[in-house]
Amino acid sequence: MKPSRTYKISKRFLDILVSLVALIILSPVMLVIAILIKLDKHTSRVIYQQERIGKNGRPFKIYKFQTMVDHAEDILRQNPDLYQKFIKNGYKLPTKEDPRITKYGVFLRRTSLDEIPQFWNVLKGEMSIIGPRPVVKEELKEYGDHVDEFLSVTPGVFGLWQAEGRSNIGYPERAQIELDYVRRASLPFDFYVLFRNIGMVFSQDGAF
Repeated sequence: MKPSRTYKISKRFLDILVSLVALIILSPVMLVIAILIKLDKHTSRVIYQQERIGKNGRPFKIYKFQTMVDHAEDILRQNPDLYQKFIKNGYKLPTKEDPRITKYGVFLRRTSLDEIPQFWNVLKGEMSIIGPRPVVKEELKEYGDHVDEFLSVTPGVFGLWQAEGRSNIGYPERAQIELDYVRRASLPFDFYVLFRNIGMVFSQDGAF
């Protein structure tokens, strides 16, 4: 069932309101994080941008605080075994095994503070507060014949996959969880997903 127009308008209003409030309240935290990243000699950027696939297949640049060293992708691809593990593990690596993560990056990822800049993506309309996590192009194959359904909604900062266990859950189970959100999307369900995510952030379970 397609989401109603009322749901879409209400959700966009809440996205703008929540992201604005979050950016204002968290601005001192963002400043401290930016300073710490600038002091790290292993990285030259404060904000990391990566192309992700958004609603209806439109690519966009997702924003995160930099948690990796410069030329991180090259470092990963230079180790074929580690790269294969990265692919098999849902395009992620446990922090302790990832040679790309900076000293401050470990903390930022564990606490999910690296995700704060994504509220800018929400303001721009590229993301929503709640929705399936945006994926890189290579991950779309994991959704098979349901890729168009997966891309029919705006991706989110917080999603059902994160609420269920984040990086503890890999493909193909992750794809089924994300599609379950698409099929159940509503304001009450969004609030349910949000509160579940808040609990996961504090527990730090699956955060890497």
